[in-house]
Amino acid sequence: MSGTPTPLHATLRRAVDAGTAPGAVGLLAHGDDVEVVAVGDVDVEGSAPMRRDTLFRVASLTKPVTAALVMTLVDEGRLGLKEPVDAWLPELAKPRVLRAPDAELGDVVPAERAITVEDLLTSRAGWGFPADFSLPGVAELFRVLPGGLHPGQMPPLDALLAALAEVPLLHQPGEGWLYNTCSDLQGALVQRVTGRPAADVMAERLFEPLGMTDTAFHVPRARQSRFTSMYAPTDGGLALVDSPADGEWSTPPAFASGAGGLVSTVDDLLAFFRMLLAGGTAADGRQVLTAESVRRMTTDHTTAAQRAAGALFLQGQGWGYGGQVDRERAEPWNVPGRYGWVGGSGTTAHLVPATGTVAVLLTQVMLTGPSPMPPLLEEFWRTAAAGGTRR
Repeated sequence: MSGTPTPLHATLRRAVDAGTAPGAVGLLAHGDDVEVVAVGDVDVEGSAPMRRDTLFRVASLTKPVTAALVMTLVDEGRLGLKEPVDAWLPELAKPRVLRAPDAELGDVVPAERAITVEDLLTSRAGWGFPADFSLPGVAELFRVLPGGLHPGQMPPLDALLAALAEVPLLHQPGEGWLYNTCSDLQGALVQRVTGRPAADVMAERLFEPLGMTDTAFHVPRARQSRFTSMYAPTDGGLALVDSPADGEWSTPPAFASGAGGLVSTVDDLLAFFRMLLAGGTAADGRQVLTAESVRRMTTDHTTAAQRAAGALFLQGQGWGYGGQVDRERAEPWNVPGRYGWVGGSGTTAHLVPATGTVAVLLTQVMLTGPSPMPPLLEEFWRTAAAGGTRR
């Protein structure tokens, strides 16, 4: 390899030199050709350089992993996609629905049907975030669910479900696409069906067969030297949000957030997305998911109206199980069938079935919102779309 920086290296180097992030690790894989670039440091103090095995809070990149976990139970016949979740989540058996999404909390009607397993997988159960975060129903939801970027604030499962049962739905089950909450409910479903913590089930069914040895819902002390600090952008630079040694990921959470609680590395995420590209088969030949489950995960299940209402998050594209599915070539990186997502901690990962490509970028600077995307993420996507490891 010559001394000329690759497009990936140049993209990350520019961002770090500009102060956009203390560091970043990016990965582009085309079949067996894998390029990994680590640039900068794990924190603003420069206490350690970024490395290929640096640990990051991957935030909403947890969502496709959680959906895959649910699908392992579907493949076994322990869950049916059209089954109501009432048998396992009885707290949610009789939800109330706001008469309109902007109605006051008391203006409710009964749900017209039960919430199903597939409603959770497609983010259409009726709980979640719309474009307008100021709605009364959304404010109540934020009160109950602190979210994956605050795992230490998550209540135990039983308390969480009891509180959520008091929050009315914004839409009738199946009618509206809403962001985030359904992924936490997928984790709750796994925990109730198996009778075990979802984190343990995920490790057994996904991490072990895929060799994802660094992926978990907390970072033990022995690995904290590889763990980044996390920051939020401010007018004056970067403000510390979470640190490795005594932060929210230093101990196991009371409830592992299926929406955003995981810590991982670029290689672990490559193993997961390669499994999807291979129709559910791990590198060693073990069948983790059926090809039909992978197809359902990576197929858009939204309607045109749902995509329009969810444009703040989806930007006109679709949603499968746990991740976005591109439908239109709106930008150079939007390839029909491209599947993956973005994490609020400054992370992104996608696969492109047509080209056999996996692209992963991990940073430690939080997004300011679902839109617009930071320039670094868009430049990374542009570099991935241009095709090129080592070019």
